[in-house]
Amino acid sequence: MAASCTHPLDVVKVRMQTLQSASGSVPPSTLYVIRSSISQSGFRSLYAGLTASLMRQMSYSMVRLGSYEKMKEHLSGEGRPSALQLLFAASLAGGLGGIAGNPADIVLVRMTSDLIRQPDKRYNYSNAVAGLISLIKSEGLHGLARGIGTNTTRAVLMNASQVCSYDFFKGMLLHKTLPGFNYELRDNLLTHFLASGLAGTVATTVCSPADVVRSRVMATSSKAPVSQVLARSIREEGITFLFKGWTPAFIRLGPNTVLLFVFFEQLKDAWRKTS
Repeated sequence: MAASCTHPLDVVKVRMQTLQSASGSVPPSTLYVIRSSISQSGFRSLYAGLTASLMRQMSYSMVRLGSYEKMKEHLSGEGRPSALQLLFAASLAGGLGGIAGNPADIVLVRMTSDLIRQPDKRYNYSNAVAGLISLIKSEGLHGLARGIGTNTTRAVLMNASQVCSYDFFKGMLLHKTLPGFNYELRDNLLTHFLASGLAGTVATTVCSPADVVRSRVMATSSKAPVSQVLARSIREEGITFLFKGWTPAFIRLGPNTVLLFVFFEQLKDAWRKTS
């Protein structure tokens, strides 16, 4: 549900991350990439790869959120878990999610970055399933593990910074009174909104370097190692390339995190009421 709402921003983020800038040149802005995408292929181009995005959520997000909730539930049975325990659980769950969602992630990056490629270098996947089949045919089963190291690292950082920080901010906000308002925050929609907004900011900043490297590794079919991709990008564009696409990443991850946890909390509440 959250991914369907924020997918266009994910497309812009990946295109900004995979665009190679000449040394000393100004990287393209968020608005430039949006205008360029729409002028070339229309507004629908911003929804390129939506099927891959949904496939990714059904693998990566399902595993990282589901396993974290089970771990947290287990830890809570032995008393209130410490911040360190929650951080470890979130990191482990994120790593599992990164492994589970890696094939869908490859297809997603390639489908969303196709428009900025030369026509003869495009993958032209019609949908996520066709993309997976094409990937296996052209690169073998080992192709499904392309970029798995950077992707798993990013997933660990994402879960630790997003899910764990959400629990931290939510716990910190509960029963606090809003400044200027005579209103005590409870476990409700407003608290979920505030905590998830803060978590989205933390997650965007922490995950940006791993996210950029992951996108570049997955966008290519060459066998260049991660170290070579990283070294070439730093040499040609400087260390700041690691934060390329931060603005659309934040604009996308902020609302995505808010929607994710608001939907998640509402679904959990509905499930508790029916069980």
